[in-house]
Amino acid sequence: MLSLLAASIPADPIYWTDFGLKPGIELGFFTLRFYSLAYLIGVIFAYWHTSKMLKQPGAPMAQRHADDLFFYCTLGVILGGRLGYAMFYDQSLWTGFSGDGFVTWKLLRLWDGGMSFHGGLAGVTLAMAYVAWRDKLNFIRVVDYVSVGVPMGMLLGRLANFVNGELWGRVSDVPWAMVFPRAGDLSRHPSQLYQAGLEGLAMLVIMLALFWFTRARYRPGLLAGVFTTGMGVSRFVNEFFREPDQQLADFAARTGLSMGQWLTIPLILTGLIVVFYALRKKPLAAGISAPA
Repeated sequence: MLSLLAASIPADPIYWTDFGLKPGIELGFFTLRFYSLAYLIGVIFAYWHTSKMLKQPGAPMAQRHADDLFFYCTLGVILGGRLGYAMFYDQSLWTGFSGDGFVTWKLLRLWDGGMSFHGGLAGVTLAMAYVAWRDKLNFIRVVDYVSVGVPMGMLLGRLANFVNGELWGRVSDVPWAMVFPRAGDLSRHPSQLYQAGLEGLAMLVIMLALFWFTRARYRPGLLAGVFTTGMGVSRFVNEFFREPDQQLADFAARTGLSMGQWLTIPLILTGLIVVFYALRKKPLAAGISAPA
């Protein structure tokens, strides 16, 4: 049986170019890039699903709060993601300028790529904190509800990375290793798909199951803690297969962990503390009403 399985595995690596993928949809006057589309669909899904959750007993806010929340969260994920990337991964963006196009400051050229998950998470957290403070909402319960839909954005974003042929993995000889045109002739882990599966699909299934099939939403902080811990562990594991950013390769070699892994350790610890806190507290009553 094992010999038949081994015989069925191709000896040659898979070439990314064989998939015929394109970075976007040509609309004549401009190209709608899949990475931008991933952000858009992720935000729309999160807004739609949060609106459905708010119709269930125990909601911590009203629909009008969700409307404001997702406007600020969208700004938070874009600004935070870009500023976080410039701060932790590529400081040259702050002072770099490119002569092509109307916008020359590299920090503002979002279409060139470069977004940080940790920066985006920080931006969204600040957005939620602002709306909760302004409207006198329970911050941790707002985070609980928003966190349920976030993995969908992670799933779509990593799939878009794969379609773009970027953020490839480390050199490998596994049967499903791929050769990416911008990464030389060596076969590599398709780590974008690993991240899509673990940080995206797996976390989405877990979060949806916790909300819809358990009473997790009545334990303030439990959903947020599970999301933070699960996303942190998923990212930490996936970083072992992902090629570090070129400018941070020496940093990873010196410290033994990539920048992404170092930034993820506080997330895991924070998530575990929040889960422990949520499970220690008495659950809320099922009949509580949402703020008007």
